[in-house]
Amino acid sequence: MKQVPLLKTGAGFARGSSRQNYRTPPNFMQAAVSRFGPIAFDLAAEPENAQAERYLTEERDAFTFHWYQLSSGNLWLNPPFSNIEPWAEKCAVEAAKGARILFLTPASVGSNWFRDHVFDKAMVFALNGRLHFDPARPKWGYPKDCILSVYGIYSPGFEIWNWKKL
Repeated sequence: MKQVPLLKTGAGFARGSSRQNYRTPPNFMQAAVSRFGPIAFDLAAEPENAQAERYLTEERDAFTFHWYQLSSGNLWLNPPFSNIEPWAEKCAVEAAKGARILFLTPASVGSNWFRDHVFDKAMVFALNGRLHFDPARPKWGYPKDCILSVYGIYSPGFEIWNWKKL
């Protein structure tokens, strides 16, 4: 029997080398705004993927700002998935000062960043329905489950959210 070589592709094999600036899918953003209210500020964006008129870019380093002073409304954060920990830590710190942050990440509930900066600090919504980040491949969903951690709006907890049912 002929052996077929395993292809090393996907998030586990291309860690840190995959594209990190996909726009959050519009249908998910519509559901998030419908549930949590409008987005006042995007904390990690580029002009072509920003979710609010006001946003921070790589050049305007989000880590140098006090997020709780940027807006009294909802702050949006879809960080680069290749290095989530500093973003999660900043969310916890800024939320303790009054920031309202919606933080979209893979559902890495066994990670240190989740344990230290999300668990018991945010209301975590496990997203029922995979996200499709790449508009060029609309049938290709992100290969991992995602969560939306919401800081400063609710008490910490956990809920499954079928976001496709508006």
